[in-house]
Amino acid sequence: MRSDMSATPETPVTRPITVAIAALGGQGGGVLADWLVEVAESQDWIVQSTSVPGVAQRTGTTVYYVEMAPKPAAGQRAPVMSLMPVPGDVQLVVAAELMEAGRAVVRGIVTPDRTTLVASSHRVYGITEKSNMGDGIADANAVLAALHSQSRRLVCFDMEALAQERGSVISSVLFGAIAASAALPFPRAAYEHAITQSGVAVKASLAAFAAGFERALQTAPVAGVVPPSSDPTTAQGRELDEQIKREFPAHLHGLIREGVKRMLDYQDADYARWYLQRLGELRNVDAQHGAAGGDYSLTGAVARHLALWMAYEDTIRVADLKTRGSRFERFRDDVKADAGQIVDVVEFMHPRFQEICETLPAGLGQRLLDCPRAQRWSAPLFRKGRLMKTTRITGFVMLYFMAGLRRWRRGTLRYRVEQERIDGWLARITRTVGHEYALAVEIAQCQRVIKGYSDTHERGLRSYHSIMAAVDANQGRDGMAATVKRLRDAALADEEGVQLQAALEQLAAGPAAVAQA
Repeated sequence: MRSDMSATPETPVTRPITVAIAALGGQGGGVLADWLVEVAESQDWIVQSTSVPGVAQRTGTTVYYVEMAPKPAAGQRAPVMSLMPVPGDVQLVVAAELMEAGRAVVRGIVTPDRTTLVASSHRVYGITEKSNMGDGIADANAVLAALHSQSRRLVCFDMEALAQERGSVISSVLFGAIAASAALPFPRAAYEHAITQSGVAVKASLAAFAAGFERALQTAPVAGVVPPSSDPTTAQGRELDEQIKREFPAHLHGLIREGVKRMLDYQDADYARWYLQRLGELRNVDAQHGAAGGDYSLTGAVARHLALWMAYEDTIRVADLKTRGSRFERFRDDVKADAGQIVDVVEFMHPRFQEICETLPAGLGQRLLDCPRAQRWSAPLFRKGRLMKTTRITGFVMLYFMAGLRRWRRGTLRYRVEQERIDGWLARITRTVGHEYALAVEIAQCQRVIKGYSDTHERGLRSYHSIMAAVDANQGRDGMAATVKRLRDAALADEEGVQLQAALEQLAAGPAAVAQA
């Protein structure tokens, strides 16, 4: 925030003040709009408030629109107020989440000559971001840059975190930031009076309002999304961190630390050391064959995707994640449950015969998997899914027992199979890097198509093998790095593999067909 900002009116009001509020369901946008109406009416202004609910994005975005103006003097006409925000004519835009602020910029209602923008910097991921088969998360830093350039004044910090610290909801913090922005010509006392008049959670709301007010005055708007600190907190973590600093380029330390954290969470310190050992062998190859400048692009790609592959999702991992206390706490927070309320969590479970076999000791699991009779006898057990309440003792204990098999994971069939696949992937990268560095990087990134568990994992694995078969069939062909990237993007475009199949057919048809595509 600029240093000249204060909580005093900016300019005399000569026309209706226009305010647009964009909030997701449950963020209190309606309450915030009502508070603003109460503030204006308490100052003897005339106010009009409308809202347009939406269900297309995430939990549904509602745009609340408020226009307000002083009561006209005797003999003067009352202003004509609009029902919807007009691009280029909105003086205050409030967004309860970062991407909603970005949407406001795209709509044109945030303009650098007129608009004060009050927005929270936290993220709520959209359906398209969550369902994307690749990395569908939008670039938050690009949105922040647009907010800085397109608004006249920006008030932006993590208001959701501050609301949680004060035991309130984000609308209270937003209200405080609005008061501090001086975009509206009203005293702080009028805002606090509006909260008091509502009669709902007054004490907590006033505390959050005050916190938002002070933070908005004292804090510059965030310039980027800063990742959380990855400093290790255990002796094993510090030992592994020292190994990372000794053996790997400095610009990759943060990425590799995240990989080690994932290995520790997934298995244990020995597994994390094996991750670093595998990565160290690849780093040596990269140093020998890497592009000029030594940016270690291949090592960086493998560091990320090796961590993802080594933390593959088996039945043990799924059970572990579903029985963590933090997960149940998140559910309670999401539904705003009181301390004495009971929250039931119902899981849909549909394990397959193959997954049960893969959780068994490797030898036994392979024999059962290869036995047609065992498959026929067990078929009725796996024909349909089941609903399991993990907040009840029976369901929780079953999954907790499964999660406890983590210590024996190394002896399971799935572990043996996945490590063989990983070794084959690393060997292919090592063979390729000597004659085409860029192609080796693209092969490393093909791990992106393998994810999830059950049918999702099988589909991704088929796509991966199809791409590798295409690489083998077109060895020595010019432009294979770009071709593999195109095939990978096609594989991530749809679950059914239609676009990948079309891309493979074009590749098989020859260079002319690929050029036309």
